[in-house]
Amino acid sequence: MKFSLDKAEKYVIFKLEEEKLDTTQAPSLKSEFITLNAEGHTNIILDLSSTKYIDSSGLSSILVAKRLCDNIDGALILAGVNDHVMKLFKISQLDTVINILPTTEEAVD
Repeated sequence: MKFSLDKAEKYVIFKLEEEKLDTTQAPSLKSEFITLNAEGHTNIILDLSSTKYIDSSGLSSILVAKRLCDNIDGALILAGVNDHVMKLFKISQLDTVINILPTTEEAVD
């Protein structure tokens, strides 16, 4: 799985550099979120601007991140979500429980 991390004092920007977030990447993504949580990072900005497709296992890994952040009074914010992926979040009604912003700059603010 290709990704980059930009760690700041109050947040981590996790840029997923994969076109698909599916059963092949989801377990690795969950592991990365667990590692960040164990390191004490409470706020994660997940940049999905390179991601064009997400399946149910990808959604599950995002929900794991949300739960981990919530458990330590942090926040998970998604940024750069394209129209196709946003449609999936709306259909599954996850857009009502996960903060989704257009850009990482807005998420940082």
